[in-house]
Amino acid sequence: MTDAPGGVRYKRILLKLSGEALMGERQYGVDPEFCAFIAGQLATVHATGVQCGIVVGGGNIFRGLAAAAQGMDRATGDYIGMLATVMNGLALQDALERVGIPVRVMSAIGMNEVAEPYIRRRAVRHLEKGRVTIFVAGTGNPYFTTDTAAALRAVEIDAEVLLKATKVDGVYDADPMTDPGANRYERLSYQDVLRDQLKVLDAAAVSLCMENDLPIVVFDLNTPDNITRVARGDGVGTLISAQPGGVTG
Repeated sequence: MTDAPGGVRYKRILLKLSGEALMGERQYGVDPEFCAFIAGQLATVHATGVQCGIVVGGGNIFRGLAAAAQGMDRATGDYIGMLATVMNGLALQDALERVGIPVRVMSAIGMNEVAEPYIRRRAVRHLEKGRVTIFVAGTGNPYFTTDTAAALRAVEIDAEVLLKATKVDGVYDADPMTDPGANRYERLSYQDVLRDQLKVLDAAAVSLCMENDLPIVVFDLNTPDNITRVARGDGVGTLISAQPGGVTG
């Protein structure tokens, strides 16, 4: 890869969005207004020349693990969840196209009428041509989360950072929603996350990032321009990397 464009730290990023992020203030489904908010942030990043890949979850529509807990076959539930991510990917594609951003949706499960099949070389070519590329249907396999899919796609496309969008501004030592004394970590190592079982990403995703020295930034999606700030290398959220962590603020 060539040097990053002026003013930004990373040339190619992989953004992990949860399905719940697309709900906005709703209790279920997709909020077009919040999709437009995300699209606006991505348009700003795209204008700087940063190449953007996205992995989107499906928890706003269906959760395979929750269905399995109620008696459904786990693999079947996971496949339904993968199809939910496709719906979210198409909604996000529409929002991005409305702000003039070229987009491709690539699916790990074949459905040629609505999405391209995921082919790594083709995905990289889309990114090189300045197209935001949305990866849906997880890894195409049951028993793997979309966090793991995000780590896998990030490594495959040679992304320089994995951005994990959340509803809070980083990783805390306690739930900041219920504990006003919770402290935010500015930096953590992969080992910190795995040892303390911090519920940031699942262990398989963190391990894959650790093995490939791929940094992770956990940040608040609801703050305008945060995606751009992360791409610039600003001190936003919590950075997870090979460096020692433990600093709170």
